[in-house]
Amino acid sequence: MGRAERRQNLNRLREIAQVAARHGFGYLFGRDEAPDAAAAPGDGDARTRRSRGRRLREMLDELGPTFVKFGQLLSTRPDLLPPDVVAELRTLQDRARPVPFEEVRQVIEEDLGLTVEQVFTHFDRTPLAAASIGQVHRARLPGGQDVIVKVQRPDAERRVQADIQLLYQAARVARDRVKRLSFIDVVAVVDEFARTIRQELDYRIEARNTQAARRAFEGDATVVVPRVHWRQTAERVLTLDYIDGEVLSRVDLAAWTLEDRRTLAARVAETWMKMIFLHGFFHGDPHPANVVVIGPDRLGLIDFGMVGHLSERDRESAVRLLVDIIDRDETRIARRLRELGVRYPREREQEFREQLGVLVQRYYGVGLAEIDARQMLHDIMAIIYGLGVELPSRWALLDKALATLAGVGLEIYPDYNVFETARPYARRIMAARFRPDRVASRVQADTARYAEAILQYPFQIAEVLEEARDGELRITISPEGLGDGVDKATATGNRVALAILAAALFTGSSIMGAFVSSGPHLLGVAVIALPGLLLATLL
Repeated sequence: MGRAERRQNLNRLREIAQVAARHGFGYLFGRDEAPDAAAAPGDGDARTRRSRGRRLREMLDELGPTFVKFGQLLSTRPDLLPPDVVAELRTLQDRARPVPFEEVRQVIEEDLGLTVEQVFTHFDRTPLAAASIGQVHRARLPGGQDVIVKVQRPDAERRVQADIQLLYQAARVARDRVKRLSFIDVVAVVDEFARTIRQELDYRIEARNTQAARRAFEGDATVVVPRVHWRQTAERVLTLDYIDGEVLSRVDLAAWTLEDRRTLAARVAETWMKMIFLHGFFHGDPHPANVVVIGPDRLGLIDFGMVGHLSERDRESAVRLLVDIIDRDETRIARRLRELGVRYPREREQEFREQLGVLVQRYYGVGLAEIDARQMLHDIMAIIYGLGVELPSRWALLDKALATLAGVGLEIYPDYNVFETARPYARRIMAARFRPDRVASRVQADTARYAEAILQYPFQIAEVLEEARDGELRITISPEGLGDGVDKATATGNRVALAILAAALFTGSSIMGAFVSSGPHLLGVAVIALPGLLLATLL
């Protein structure tokens, strides 16, 4: 790193400290006194606690696009941050000032190897939207196809790498200064963010995600996923079909009838339920700017930069968890969550079960129309944060998607409830598990595994016998705590052996001293016996 770059980073770090101080987090950089030595940022009085999420959101927004994206990542980690902070961070929007068209032209021509005029018959110089990494333009291909072109900013990679280094520094400072963060590996959180944002720097990954979603919804008349134009796509350029519609964030819902709004809310929810329960591949960021409204019962999906994956086993386990919740079995709920990869301290398992029981009792028997999905997710996040529960990344992303989805649904149709749509899909998966073809498929797969294991047994036994014959077989037993017991037994045996040796020396030397008459004597004891008596005394 050159001197100029170091100076630039120091200036940027100083700017970060100033912005943090302005929003009440200056103690992280030694500019203010911490509200409480053992507290998290803003864990002071009640008013400070209520405003901490808003102040953190405003601080990240002011610091710029990379920090906004970092805040969006933190919004998927209810195991790290309290629910009120997570809720605020989920409102962060990735916005940026557009770059001049000449810079856009430079990126396209460098990545595609052709001029803009050679690739497109028309290219709109004014972007439809601009974000931290890239911006979107409308264009037309030589065949007449209207497309949107997502072009990365020329300096995006350099700025992202520089900001990541600053985030690492800020993470180390926060870890050393805030005791409340001692249970969080904040540097590992920055590692996760660095991996995520570096993937976003390669538009070919988003293109593959989009193509996978298009295959999943092939033949579905209610959902449109744009086609990828691979010849016009590269690492920093992504070209997709243009979807003729209005993004949900710009739709004037007040002019719609209640019935149309209810239809739209149900369509949005059902689309994500299809992705989650049927395809196991879901859009991780369903905010209104990523949903194109073609009609009340038809949607377009864009921006597959953030996606989640659930295996068939994950989906079936999630449905079984739903059944356990319906049965109000707190013990099985806790066990099922552990099977799904959710980790919590063993010493707090009873407390975890009790809090789950209280939550289940609170919502059990309540009609779907009476359940506030966002409040329920908020309550779940409070348990996760309070007990230090560790969530696998795929479930954290799913939680964010569902929370965002519930908020979108309530904005479209206030009486909408996401669980009305989730229930039939959960029932369908449970019923599908017992279809004759599925049962036969599982039996066939299990039979094949059992047969393979049985066929391998003779060879494995032969190998063990051969090793035993050649003297190469070793059996090691190391139960927990056995080493300490062996050490104590060895020490005791040594003491007993020394005691016996000392007694033998003392007895033998005493006999020699009393009965040997020849040679020198000291106080009536033969001198030849004295070394044995001294050694016996020492032992």
